[in-house]
Formats: sequence, C-alpha cells, structure tokens
Amino acid sequence: MSDVVCLGILVADIWGRPIDTWPQKGRLSLVDQMGIGVGGCAANTGLSLAKLGVDTAVMGKLGRDGFGTFVATEIEAAGVDVSGIGWDDSINTSATMIMIDSDGERSFLHCMGANATVRPEELDMDLICGAKVFDFGGALVMPGFDGEPAASVLKQAQDAGVLTCMDTVWDDTGSWMTMMEPCLPYADYFLPSFPEAVEITGQTDPMEVARVLLDHGVGTVALKMGEEGCYVRTPDHEIRVPAFTIDAVDGTGSGDAFVAGFIQGLLKGWDLEDTTHFANAVGALCVTGIGTTAGVRDFDGTIDFLVEHEGERWEAMRG
Repeated sequence: MSDVVCLGILVADIWGRPIDTWPQKGRLSLVDQMGIGVGGCAANTGLSLAKLGVDTAVMGKLGRDGFGTFVATEIEAAGVDVSGIGWDDSINTSATMIMIDSDGERSFLHCMGANATVRPEELDMDLICGAKVFDFGGALVMPGFDGEPAASVLKQAQDAGVLTCMDTVWDDTGSWMTMMEPCLPYADYFLPSFPEAVEITGQTDPMEVARVLLDHGVGTVALKMGEEGCYVRTPDHEIRVPAFTIDAVDGTGSGDAFVAGFIQGLLKGWDLEDTTHFANAVGALCVTGIGTTAGVRDFDGTIDFLVEHEGERWEAMRG
C-alpha cells in the first residue's frame, strides 16, 4: 500500500509563454515557448510527493485517448502507483490551456472531461483506507463527485484512521460553500488558495476565513496566499509564514507543491510550524521551473534551500 493516495483531477496541460495579450480574432500571435505536460491537483501533488521520496498513488479518471495515455505514462514513469486510475471510452481526458504572462502569472481555459464522471463506487477504497494520508485535490470541478459523494469517501478514510487533506480549484459555476459544506467536517487539513477560500466563506480577512472553516468542522486550515506566503490556523494556534524571495518563472502547480510539502511534514511527524515552512519552500521552488513540477526538488534539495534561507537548524531535519 502507498503512504499517500491523491485522488482528484488529472489533466493534460498545454501551455505557452509569454502571453501578455490575446490575439485579435482571426489573427496569429507568436510565443517564445509552448509545450505539453501533466497537470491537475491529484497528479501535481502526487508527482511532487514522488520527487520528495514519498510512496504515492494517484487516483482519478482518464479518457482513452492520446492525452490520457500521455498523462498515465508520465505519472507512472515518475514511480507513482497508477493502479487506481480509471479509464472511460466515452469521454475525453480533461485538458487545460495555460497562458503564462511575462511575470509568471497564469490564466486558464479548462475542459472537465473525464474528471467530471468520477463516482465513489468506482474507487478502490482498500487503496484509500490502507494509506497514511488521503488527499482529495480538485474539489469544485468534479460535478459527479463534489459535495455529498466526496464527503462519503473522506468519511470512510477518516473512519479508517487515515489523515484526510483537501484542496480546491476555482469554481466557475459559483457553487462554492454549497458543494464544500458536506466535506468540511471530514477534512483534517484543508489547504485552499486564499481567493478560493474567500469565495467559500464570504470573508476577506485570513483569520475570519479560517474561523468560518474551523466552525464548519475542518481540523487545520492552511491558506495559500501567493506573494504573501501562507496562513495556517487550528482552533488554538495560528502561523503566518512570508513568501520566499525567488525568481518566478511559472506559478503553475505551486499550490499543489505546497500541499505535497505539507503532507511530507505530516508523514515526518513534524510540528505544524516546521511543516508549514517546509510546504512553503516546496511551493516556492516549484515556480522556478516551467510546468507543474519541474522546479520541485527532492527532499535533500528542499532542505538545502531551507538551510540557505532559514538557517542551519534545518540540517537536523534530514534524518
């Protein structure tokens, strides 16, 4: 059994950079770089965990097409267990077009594809309940799974003694709390981006955002706040960690890398402070490369970064 199971969206990413303006209708614009990669919260977090040396499985659904074959092959080649991935002959693999501007900021066009058809009854619950951590990444763009179905799976994992983590993506339908509320009591750790958490809670201050989520049953809230770093809160403790100063190339996947770093800290048994700092470092390093995981370093490389930026105390964390 894998230590971590990442369930959620699996995506083929088609990216281009720099894209600072949209072409006029019927016209062509040139970009310096364009490529294809693996994306989606479950895949990104799983691949980042594998880089960190964590035994990981990824679960979700792909269409039986070229994109699907590419995504599955890339994930498996990284040493991640793909036995829990389902295949659908009737729908295409999810895909995202990513427009990266000169500052590394991203805009997206997304097709839900096979991700929209995931159902609890299709999942290998033995794989999930045999893990140490279950991460649901991609809430709010999985209409066949969001809400009560996802809550039922999180509850089963929690009842089996598995730590549960959850992450979201931007909800273009505006459902937000309607879909999230059933799941929150079964999330030991909830790690949304701050803008998404604002939409879910209706609050604009990090402390109040976290309070609403805790009141809905979340164990620990970790808000990813981009250039402002992150804010983590439990019922009786809060942590603010500023962002590292780095040369950002591409922010794609940085939030998922943060989640991977956070999960690594949980597996190591670190306290919340060290776990948060490590997650912040993994997320920061992610943006130094193009694509969702290219900038992520292995465990020792991440510790090297922390030693350089936060001091020698991190040397003791290598063991």
